[in-house]
Amino acid sequence: MRKAEPAAVPAAGPVAEAELRASDADRERIAELLRDAYAEGRLTVEEHSERIEAAYSARTLGELVPLTRDLPTHRPISMEKPALAPAPAPAPLPPARTEAPTAVAVFGGASRKGRFRVGSHLRAVAVFGGVEIDLSDAVFESPEVVIEVIAVFGGVDIKVPENVTLLGTGAGVFGGFDVKEQVSADPYAPVVRIKGAAVFGGVDAKPRRGKKLKEWVRKQLGE
Repeated sequence: MRKAEPAAVPAAGPVAEAELRASDADRERIAELLRDAYAEGRLTVEEHSERIEAAYSARTLGELVPLTRDLPTHRPISMEKPALAPAPAPAPLPPARTEAPTAVAVFGGASRKGRFRVGSHLRAVAVFGGVEIDLSDAVFESPEVVIEVIAVFGGVDIKVPENVTLLGTGAGVFGGFDVKEQVSADPYAPVVRIKGAAVFGGVDAKPRRGKKLKEWVRKQLGE
């Protein structure tokens, strides 16, 4: 009996553009368009949240395309006279990191700083240790951020951009709970709320002068 020959393996063809793997820059570009659309009132809170989550979990370019298909992808053309010499294009920012929403320091230290994505909730726990949260360069993805803090024989230090609203409600038991409140002149600027307690420890939250937030999701009117 003649031995059957193995079936030929088809040659690999070119990969369709929709099947190409998406990069971090691709996902961040789509997320920025979604933030702009939300700021302009084109998306509801639920639609923005769903599409942002889908953008950061997309694996291919084809998964990113439907997220902005019904949105304008170009900014309006300015009617102002162009400058004599165009300003050089700013260097592109690196993609924002994803960090765990909870920072814990027990007999040690923990920090959240630099360019990272901030959702609606953060938590800091310091027990015989210290936690530093610096939102100066963070990318806000929620109109309001609540930071819950617990400091027991430890300290929590929080810094925010000078153009956001900062509010605080907390208690200091044989310790200090100091929040330097401020209200932003921009009614659509993010709101950062600090709440919690310090027991034989300290919580300090204040604006970082000279640092202004440039990326955030603006709250819609009537919300």
